Amino acid sequence: MNGTSPNGNARVSWPTILAVVGACLVFLALVGQLKKHTLPPPPVDAARRAERAKALAELRAAEAEALQNPGWIDPAKGLVRLPIDVALQLTEREWQNPAQARSNLIARVEKATFVPPPPPAKPSEFE
Repeated sequence: MNGTSPNGNARVSWPTILAVVGACLVFLALVGQLKKHTLPPPPVDAARRAERAKALAELRAAEAEALQNPGWIDPAKGLVRLPIDVALQLTEREWQNPAQARSNLIARVEKATFVPPPPPAKPSEFE
């Protein structure tokens, strides 16, 4: 006989059923192991949330202070940080005479970007 019942339906044997159930159990075991090893990170707790909020508030306060108050960038070169509205007023006042303003601007750029020359090379011991 070829494994079919008299009414034409295929007959399922117990070994086939056990193999399918066994494969499903193996699959479920693998899924369980995968979930165990790939847990999501723990949620951010209240202490960490408060710490991050405090750091953000400090950063925003420092940025606001830097934008609203003048300060030194490089005192040796005479570079200062000015609020935008003050800088615009100074620029408008300075550029009433464009030729003088241009020469002052060039002098300030040269002063701010000045790189001293390298030291002289040591003479060779054979000279």
